[in-house]
Amino acid sequence: MTPFAIAGVQMYVNALQPNVDGMIHRLDILMARFPWTQMVLFSELAPFGPLDRFAQAPENETLDRFCEAALRHKVWLIPGSMFLRADDGQIFNTSVVINPEGDIVRRYAKMFPFRPYEAGIAAGTEFCVFDVPDVGRFGLSICYDIWFPETTRQLTSMGAEVLLHPVLTGTTDRDAELAIARATAAQFQCYVFDVNGLGAGGVGKSCVIDPSSTVLHQSAGQEDMFPIEVDLSMVRRQRETGMKGLGQVLKSFRDRSSDFPVYDRTSGTDAFLHTLGPLETPQQGSRAGLHVDVPDADIETGMQDTKRTYDVGVTPIIGKTSSG
Repeated sequence: MTPFAIAGVQMYVNALQPNVDGMIHRLDILMARFPWTQMVLFSELAPFGPLDRFAQAPENETLDRFCEAALRHKVWLIPGSMFLRADDGQIFNTSVVINPEGDIVRRYAKMFPFRPYEAGIAAGTEFCVFDVPDVGRFGLSICYDIWFPETTRQLTSMGAEVLLHPVLTGTTDRDAELAIARATAAQFQCYVFDVNGLGAGGVGKSCVIDPSSTVLHQSAGQEDMFPIEVDLSMVRRQRETGMKGLGQVLKSFRDRSSDFPVYDRTSGTDAFLHTLGPLETPQQGSRAGLHVDVPDADIETGMQDTKRTYDVGVTPIIGKTSSG
């Protein structure tokens, strides 16, 4: 058995004032209550909230405070994420990984900002994995990243056994996101720590899922701190023999007999995607995507095709006309 105790902190996040003092206060309480905790994960954008006008410099006093807190408690600390403004003016949604010695060992910029709603946020291009000595390998992604399985595919292909996933979801798609988190754990045979915030930080419902897709903990809509001891030998055993002795998905992917041309942007196999229109926020009365061109042909008689436009949801009668 390779046990390791990870705690998520689901807390209320203010949008217009810093939350850093509250985060450190909750960390102090967590460690007083559960001193066996070895890693702590907060939610996405917890320190300063969801507004990019509060973007910080890449090196700042808040990061120093978090490093001091990690050192004081001798824990690995991922303090959610924050908007950091690069020297060229670009803003990235960035998480840091701080080790128990108080050193930042990794930085990760969110690869898939929630566009079109997170307009103006630049996308990161580098994956993030890190090792905890004598324990195992961890991967880090942020919120919307998990909707793109390629991100977790890369992390687990690099050996990640636990996916650390801070989120800020305050929208009606949270239940879908929870379903994706469970599917991710099963597909990629890993633990998933999915930590959401409250208030301006989300609707809660944080969760911890093991590699068999079993929910080990599910928060509700109130503040919560939940230390869970994971067993990474379970990950390794399942990757060897499959979930419940069944699907060995990582090995099956490794031994695949075909590659996927959709990932070659020059292949033309993604032509349909280019018919979907621009990535922009829907407006009142928008009917983009509700009209489609459908060939009007009698398949049995081979009549010549003509094209008609139908509203989605209306079933055309092929080869027939109405007499009124």
